[in-house]
Amino acid sequence: MSAPLVLPGQPLKAVASSSPGSGTHSFSGALISSVAGTLKSAPAKSQTRATVSVARAPPAPGQGSAILPEVESIVLARVTRLSTRQAQVEILVIGDKVCREAFQGIVRREDVRATEKDRVVIADSFRVGDVVKGIVISLGDQSSYYISTASNELGVIMATSEAGHQMYPISWREFKDPTTGAVETRKVAKPF
Repeated sequence: MSAPLVLPGQPLKAVASSSPGSGTHSFSGALISSVAGTLKSAPAKSQTRATVSVARAPPAPGQGSAILPEVESIVLARVTRLSTRQAQVEILVIGDKVCREAFQGIVRREDVRATEKDRVVIADSFRVGDVVKGIVISLGDQSSYYISTASNELGVIMATSEAGHQMYPISWREFKDPTTGAVETRKVAKPF
């Protein structure tokens, strides 16, 4: 008999009768599954309670495994936050595959352009909501990948103006709002 499948949020057992293991958490006196997978129970050792855990389910046939950014992967990412030193992004596409979940990335000031790196101003290169084409240059720290746009083909590919209109590139460093005619600066990716 195979182990039963459980879904995230599904109650498993009362906390008093067992201990939470990986893939579970306790809530209101019950063990709850945190992930989709198969239910596992380890027998009690001496006077301790049995440990209940949930092992993640393998991907369904045809879905393959989750994709992860690798060094030299071309990615599409949305800018989520700006500071004077970097732009934080969510990686949405890796190569030609859409991510099941977004990965965190950082474009540091020195990785925006290949030349005049000391003159880069993050706020003139990106705005929150821009879609950026970049290349992963490092697996970074534990929470974010480092991304570079220091190439003519890399940079902002989609931008929305302050008035809320979709803009189009007019030079390697400017986008134009077709409705208002306003011009805004960006680190523009080569369009063709």
